[in-house]
Amino acid sequence: MSRTNPPVNEKAAAKPAKVTAATRPSFRRERALLKQGIWPVAGCDEVGRGPLAGPVVAAAVILDPDRIPKGIDDSKRLTVEAREALFEEICATAMVSVAAAPPWRIDRDNILRASLWALARAVQGLPQAPRHVFVDGRDRIDVPCGCEPVIGGDGLLLSIGAASIVAKVTRDRLMCRLARVHPEYGFDSHMGYGVPRHLAALELHGPTPHHRRYFAPVAAAHARLNGAAVPPDLSQLEATEVVIVAEEAAVQVA
Repeated sequence: MSRTNPPVNEKAAAKPAKVTAATRPSFRRERALLKQGIWPVAGCDEVGRGPLAGPVVAAAVILDPDRIPKGIDDSKRLTVEAREALFEEICATAMVSVAAAPPWRIDRDNILRASLWALARAVQGLPQAPRHVFVDGRDRIDVPCGCEPVIGGDGLLLSIGAASIVAKVTRDRLMCRLARVHPEYGFDSHMGYGVPRHLAALELHGPTPHHRRYFAPVAAAHARLNGAAVPPDLSQLEATEVVIVAEEAAVQVA
């Protein structure tokens, strides 16, 4: 017995699938704490876990409930121009702190611990101590107040979204400064990530003091050029790097 297909509703078939807009961050959770008398509330986020060079930069932001800049979102969803404009607005209207974990700390402690250290330092640097902190991700940080991890928080909470913008713009500006010191690596185009141009420069020139020596492509480049594995001495800070990071943080959030 042959089977016939059910009749097709051509209008329904031609109807495009419903597109759901991306969730935009809100101030709902911060405002709920404010109504309970818990304030200030900070959001914090970091950028730069994946690159082969440069620091992890973390930011903590306490937004002014009466002066929240419009358009705050996860920094990854924004154009460069939008991030730059929002960075200026956030720094002009909110309490902001930035901290950076340089490559030597990343190599010594591992990327996760260095990131959590930078996040905690950013919170500690705020001009007013928060009573509660929202942090992007799944890990709590070492702060003397309530701490609530929020997975995907930079796209859900305005305070974390603001921190993601501050951290991203600060780190991008830092990497552009490093590009002027080491133009052959093109840091201003890829921000230290392992793109083909960066890998080719590593193979040709070897690592700079700003590279993460125990990340595999960097360690391999060092071994090719030096005939040995990366030495285990991680106790010395690279003076030039520390100065650049400190100056950048001071300039950007002053």
